[in-house]
Amino acid sequence: MKKMTMKKLLALGCAFVLACSMLGCSGKSEEPAAPEETADAPAGTDGADQEAPAADGTKDSYNIAIVKQMDHASLDEIANAVAAELDAIAADKGITISHKIYSGQGDQSTLKQIGDQLIADKVDAIIPIATLAAQVMVSCAEETKTPVIFAAISDPSEAGLKDIDYVTGTSDALNTSFILDMMFAQNPDIQKVGLLYSQSEANSTTPIAEAKAYLETKGISYSEQPAATSDEVIACASALIAEGVDAIFTPTDNVIMASELAIYEDLAKAGIPHYTGADSFVRNGAFITCGVNYTDLGTQTADLAFDAVTNGMADMDDFYLTEGGIITVNTETAQTLNIDYSVFSDMGEVVEVVTTED
Repeated sequence: MKKMTMKKLLALGCAFVLACSMLGCSGKSEEPAAPEETADAPAGTDGADQEAPAADGTKDSYNIAIVKQMDHASLDEIANAVAAELDAIAADKGITISHKIYSGQGDQSTLKQIGDQLIADKVDAIIPIATLAAQVMVSCAEETKTPVIFAAISDPSEAGLKDIDYVTGTSDALNTSFILDMMFAQNPDIQKVGLLYSQSEANSTTPIAEAKAYLETKGISYSEQPAATSDEVIACASALIAEGVDAIFTPTDNVIMASELAIYEDLAKAGIPHYTGADSFVRNGAFITCGVNYTDLGTQTADLAFDAVTNGMADMDDFYLTEGGIITVNTETAQTLNIDYSVFSDMGEVVEVVTTED
């Protein structure tokens, strides 16, 4: 059985705010986009009106909230996959599963407002997508023990999301060394690598440390450019271009992902391939990745959520690792870079995509 420990969550939230105010290249924060659903109107049900469970633990209806940390292609793909799988489960079981998608706009206070309202509305479970959303929802659910089934947390331990009895979820942990192996397979003569990430993202902490260690063992220099806002991402990408790095590595970092469409053309025109942690980066113009399929991850997360609300969480693991290993390459970006990506064919299954804004 899981232990109940909530250590570090409040400290993590404070650290996020402090990090965003201090780190990265200089730039002004943009106004957050409007959320898909407002915090004061989440779908919920009064606990007194919920049906009693049947003998097998199921009820006739459930209400599950899906909370994205912010709006961008990766998190949108996961949220839509979760919603689709919940609909499929409901149809298969002959029950009703109400669900609604919310966006915290990358803002901790907005996420807290959403979480508090969902708990007040007595939802059956919350599915937060990305690290900050998960940390805030876990904190909001501490008293009620409402099941929290997170999605796409690269490092649940670093995020403080292990050993909590009402929490489980899916991890998209990155194989950093494999992605860097891809980088050197394509260009064995690399001399300097850019590391573009956000220090406010727990998802980036471990893979960036792994990348530094990897590069140091090979005697390759690197330049770090942490960014906290969209303006800073653009400025930091420009700084790496000016430095003349040979390639750039970014983990599954939500801050960078939200701005990929704003930087990919400049990087490609400068001849700098962008190696990233998720296929959604590549669909937004980055060169290549090797990782998980986020539709599969969303489906797996929805299945876990239904299991949690029907069978309880006592026998569930702290988290479940989603299988990856899919190489995704943007053929348009490869053409701009004049890179023959057939070199990756011997390293795994290669999926070709083009740039979209979805």
